[in-house]
Amino acid sequence: MPRPMESTIKRPRISVDVGADVRRRLRLAAAKRDLTVQRYVLEAIEERLREDLGDDSEETLTATTDPVLATLWDNRRDAEYDRL
Repeated sequence: MPRPMESTIKRPRISVDVGADVRRRLRLAAAKRDLTVQRYVLEAIEERLREDLGDDSEETLTATTDPVLATLWDNRRDAEYDRL
């Protein structure tokens, strides 16, 4: 059964520059688990987020839940990003 095309879904992209040794180790670790490097990194990030923020995926930081974010996000300059 073919896998659904995930690339048709527009998602934010994060770029991280790493050294050659880290890249090599990432590739080895991903291969050891029979994963792509992308999948390996995504799973590692998700695991770390669960450790740091807990398992409650509903608990997200927003301008409503965090007053510091409200001052950073609720302004005319940041509103430009909402239109993108």
